[in-house]
Amino acid sequence: MDINLSDKVPPHSIESEQAVLGAILLDWDSMSEVVTTLKPEKFYSLQNQLIYEALFKLFTKNIKGDTLSLINKLTEDGKLEQAGGTAYIASLTDKVPSSENIEYYANVVKDRATRRDLIKATSEIRSSAFELNQESNLILDQAEKKIFALAEHSEMSVIHDVKNVMIQEIDLIEKRFKSKNQFTGVPTGFANLDSMTSGFQNSDLIILGARPSIGKTAMALSMMQHISLDRKIPCGFFSLEMSTELIGMRILAQESRVSMSKIRSGMIKIDEIQKIQDAAGRWFEAPLYIVDTPNMRLLELRSMARRMVEKHGVKIIFIDYIGLIATDNPTAPVFEQVSEISKSLKALARELKIPIVALSQVSRNAEGEEPNLAQLRGSGSVEQDADVVMFLHRERLKDESPIQDAKLILAKQRNGATGDIKIKFIPAYSKFENAAKEED
Repeated sequence: MDINLSDKVPPHSIESEQAVLGAILLDWDSMSEVVTTLKPEKFYSLQNQLIYEALFKLFTKNIKGDTLSLINKLTEDGKLEQAGGTAYIASLTDKVPSSENIEYYANVVKDRATRRDLIKATSEIRSSAFELNQESNLILDQAEKKIFALAEHSEMSVIHDVKNVMIQEIDLIEKRFKSKNQFTGVPTGFANLDSMTSGFQNSDLIILGARPSIGKTAMALSMMQHISLDRKIPCGFFSLEMSTELIGMRILAQESRVSMSKIRSGMIKIDEIQKIQDAAGRWFEAPLYIVDTPNMRLLELRSMARRMVEKHGVKIIFIDYIGLIATDNPTAPVFEQVSEISKSLKALARELKIPIVALSQVSRNAEGEEPNLAQLRGSGSVEQDADVVMFLHRERLKDESPIQDAKLILAKQRNGATGDIKIKFIPAYSKFENAAKEED
């Protein structure tokens, strides 16, 4: 049975609104406890909204707020009568005994405002669903965007007492000591990289850049082989360029050590078929989850990433690659689109509390050189948002040798050292491995 909401009064609490205002007028210092999270538009009553707005202005100008200064400010703005007049303002201090519970009342005001925003958003979504001239996928996209915006706006800044920070850190260190695990993050399988980073850390955005056809995807798959297959850590892979069929072929070649060309052509020996079957058996149990949608929208990617974490317990996500993610504003300058993507991916990593590794192309003018931060596509925003930036470099050899020297250039690490890491590339399997001799 449909419920008619048109005659229902939106959620609100006039008493809590008045209690917040009364507490501020009783104790001006209490304004600092709510000013960063409670905005004027959160008040349902226009009178209370105007009063809080005036107090907000006084606070920003470093003027102490009391009944007299509040009345003067509202008079100056020509809003005293709209705000209920002097009698209403004077009565506010009688609504609450002290400022002690101002945070509780402020939270009630914010809760009711969130509920009103949710009602408004769902009403707009419902109306859009009746518009048959709009594609349902577009309506779903807009709906998720509205709800996601509400969730983002509901997050509150918190001041952490250093005592609590120290307790958490000591507890974490003790757990690491007892587990004897040298890595605090997700290990990649590349020994020197893991030594320098302690593994890819939760909430970090990691950028892996390289010139076209140097092996960005091969490096990501080589890392995933260790993470998902060897370590059994659930891993997500967004392939915006390559199909699942080709990804499957590559990871089988890496694990079976049968060349890609043989697998592709079918010119395989009996013993190699057994190797491939054995490799497939090992991958069959691996917690790897793949999405191969080309030109995936940023909002859709975020949604799928959340589902991966919620449904499959994914602990790290790879994205191949950042330049193929479609934004909601495709007509915007490329720099603005890249900036939107990098900021969104960093926010997603923090929200999901997992590392996100995004592959990125390096400008073509870097051909023949070791890539650097200045050559990263959209480097201004990507470099700023990323916690770790590393580049893959190897020479393009005319005569392809069975094993090639390569290096990972750790160009930026927000919380650690930078430097070069020697690795090797095996073209036949499209696989990167540790160098034969690891440096201490």
